[in-house]
Parts: sequence; structure tokens; C-alpha cells
Amino acid sequence: MRYAIYFTPPPNDALTMIAANWLGRDAFSGANVKLPSLRAIEGLDIAALTEEPRRYGFHATLKAPFRLAEGKSEGELLSALLHFSASITPFTIPRLVIRRLGDFFALVPDAPVSELNQLANDVVVAFDRFRAPLNAVETARRKPEKLTENQRHLLERWGYPYVFDAFRFHMTLTGAVSEKDQDLVERQLAAFFAPVLDEPVEVGNIALFVEQEPGAPFEVHSLHPLSAGVPVSQRVKPQHISD
Repeated sequence: MRYAIYFTPPPNDALTMIAANWLGRDAFSGANVKLPSLRAIEGLDIAALTEEPRRYGFHATLKAPFRLAEGKSEGELLSALLHFSASITPFTIPRLVIRRLGDFFALVPDAPVSELNQLANDVVVAFDRFRAPLNAVETARRKPEKLTENQRHLLERWGYPYVFDAFRFHMTLTGAVSEKDQDLVERQLAAFFAPVLDEPVEVGNIALFVEQEPGAPFEVHSLHPLSAGVPVSQRVKPQHISD
């Protein structure tokens, strides 16, 4: 089993629901969702286009997937998430936009949000004690030969090459898109997500995702509300989705 600490909005959030419709799967329920029928990109296989992000579920990575370190338990991880989330103040991303990152598309903040970078940095450090060292297969999966020297160092030290200065908050929407199709896909994504792109996104929780076995789809295990500065009477308890 592998775990990952991600950000994703709550299950009833409009962004969550439209993203599940686009990707074809709800990471909260694990249920498949009928893929949209889009005349504008007829000739493209949407199921293939979204295959990789569909397996991981709609999310932004804070702590990349990891196996538990020897001597650590899921209960200890959940306890640490409870205490950590209680120390973080909720904040808002004013606006997300569709952006091409290399050969894939994702939702990213329209402008830098310093709280996002700080949250990601803190999660990486705080939960590294729960991460088992990468094995040879896991290291090879990251294609270290294509990474910069600094990224290889980050991979070796933290189990993921895109942390700290190399971190960029993004919520992946596609796998690799051929250059000839990128403009078309970008326009379709912008139209599909238009109803929610002008809405601010509240970062009010972090989520624990689980992969039950190698290659299985990631599902939301539990949501952990950020509650520093929130009056005790208004605090929400962690939500265990599998309960």
C-alpha cells in the first residue's frame, strides 16, 4: 500500500465535481463517472487523454506517494495529520487557470500564492519520517536521467524531485498531449472548466490518499481540516471517507 498527501477540494465542491466529470472518476467514492461527449475534440480519445490523471484522482501533490517506513503505522500517520492540520491556517487561491506544463495540462494559480508554497514545504518535511526510502523501481520511475542535478538530489533526499524551489502547485487534467492537438485541448479545457474558473478555491483541508496495491487507483482515505485560527466551536473533525 502507498499513501500520498494531496490537496483536493471537498466532495461536494463544484470544482471537485466538474473535475471528476472531466477525468471520468470520483476519487472520493471510487466510482467511474461518464466521460463528457465533446464535439469540439471529436477524433481525440478523452479516456486515453485522461488515463494517467484519472488513476491518481483530482489533486495537487503536497507529499508524493510513499510506502510507510519500517516501524510506522497508518494510525501514527493519521495522528500526525490531525496535529499538523490543526497548526495550519486556512487560506484561499484567488483564481485557477488552465496552463500547459510541458506536454500536459493542469489547473494552476493565476498568480503566486505564498501560503501554498509554505504548506507544501511544511508537509514535505513534517511527514518525511513516515516515508520508506525509494527502492530501485521507484527511483527508475522518476527517470532520474532526465532530471537536473538539483532534482536528482531532491529525489534522493526527499523521495520526489519537485519540492521546495522545484515545487509548482498544479492539479493535473491530462496526460501527454501531442503538439498538434495542444491548442484544441487547451480551448476545450478552458470551456469545460469555465463555470468554476472565476471562483476562488479555499484551501481548507489536506487529504490522505491511498493506493491499495501497485497500479490501483488512488482514493481519498480522509480529509483533515486546516484549523489554526478557527474558533473551536467552528472546527470540523477529520472526515474518514471510507467510514
